[in-house]
Amino acid sequence: MIRVDNVSKRYGSALAVDSVSFEIGPGEIVGFLGPNGAGKSTLLKMMSTWLPPTSGSISIAGHDVVKAPLSVRRSLGYLPEHNALYEGMRVDRYLDFMGKARGLGGGLLKERIEWAVDKCSLGDVIRKRVSQCSKGFRQRIGVGSALLHNPPVILLDEPTHGLDPLQVVAFREFLQSLSEGRAILFSSHILAEVVAISERLLIINRGKLLCDSSLDELRASAKKKGAELEQAVLEIVRAEGGASRVEPVQ
Repeated sequence: MIRVDNVSKRYGSALAVDSVSFEIGPGEIVGFLGPNGAGKSTLLKMMSTWLPPTSGSISIAGHDVVKAPLSVRRSLGYLPEHNALYEGMRVDRYLDFMGKARGLGGGLLKERIEWAVDKCSLGDVIRKRVSQCSKGFRQRIGVGSALLHNPPVILLDEPTHGLDPLQVVAFREFLQSLSEGRAILFSSHILAEVVAISERLLIINRGKLLCDSSLDELRASAKKKGAELEQAVLEIVRAEGGASRVEPVQ
């Protein structure tokens, strides 16, 4: 469902993403881990059609991000790192607006809004303006609106940012409940989040994909060296020559 083939992104002379390739199939929840500034958000923006790749190709649910961007957007639920919402709108009206923008209407729109309110626990703020909501609620509003059209591919950039510990646990369970038949990629610089949710890990630093392995493989490799998973991951990142800011398992 997600295919990234030899993708690079340049900003002038700066190489932000360097020849990255991977695939994610239905039913997979894959963690995308790396230090801040490693290239995670740039790659997600290319996958969501916000940015064109300089070279290489990306397809989402069989649609090329350059040749068929509208089809990609119909197949995609994307929560960016900086969750932009319409501050002056009431939450219920914002969800209604976003659903209609996704082509929903009538009974299906009502059903999907009710689903988002329930799954994202938005009942307490549904009639408040977005500007009156806490950071945690705003993040949940963003997640709910991204999933209103029931997309087969989900991209999440730092999705637990702003959530309290109980909300983080609930979000993990929610994400796992969505995995059947969907390809899910979520970006984080917190190893604990990746370990708790995913079974496979992509590690990136300085624009290069350093690792594409299951967590079981990484644990087994670390065990052979007499190391913990955290240490093994940090060694992979540091091997690229950069000071790591990946946060450890809590």
